[in-house]
Amino acid sequence: MVSISIPTTTRAGVGTKQAKLDRKSGLIPAVIYGQKNDPIHINVTLQDVKNIIYTPDFKVAELNVDGTTHKCIVKSTQFHAVNDSLIHIDFLKLSEGLKVKVDVPVRFFGTSPGVKLGGKLIQLVRKVTIKTTPDKLIDELKVDISGLDLGGVLRIKSIEVPAGIEIMANASIPIANVEIPRALKSAAAEEKKAAGKK
Repeated sequence: MVSISIPTTTRAGVGTKQAKLDRKSGLIPAVIYGQKNDPIHINVTLQDVKNIIYTPDFKVAELNVDGTTHKCIVKSTQFHAVNDSLIHIDFLKLSEGLKVKVDVPVRFFGTSPGVKLGGKLIQLVRKVTIKTTPDKLIDELKVDISGLDLGGVLRIKSIEVPAGIEIMANASIPIANVEIPRALKSAAAEEKKAAGKK
């Protein structure tokens, strides 16, 4: 599990007015929500959070607040409607034994026989929501595509997860398929046509 250490400063005050002042100073207002504790209002910088916000990977944030480290996940982000700049982050503090829902990327391994034959692997799902406790968190879901033939489909139920992890998605949702290229379709159609004339 990849963790990123993020320094923070405690916010001087809360509310829209203070948040605007903080943003003018180049800071991003953020809140750490605990599953057991009161929220902590902090500021972070874009430089310190960009590697956890602008990435397809799942990472844990280690937020340093007044000398105390809080292990958190990014719960939600807010961007400016016009210039798309990051203007707010909600973090969720990880508490031992309490389950959390997180989105983790789906990664494939193995070699698809269908791709070897000229088919194209199409990834239909990039991330899947899982539910687990902090000690069992994983940063990706690995899916074996070595049994995927031309025209074949892999579904959520094909994902093998370690004990203690629950996938929060319908088992029948397709996550990948191997598309048959037009050239192969045409060749197959010609073969069928020729066989029919015999």
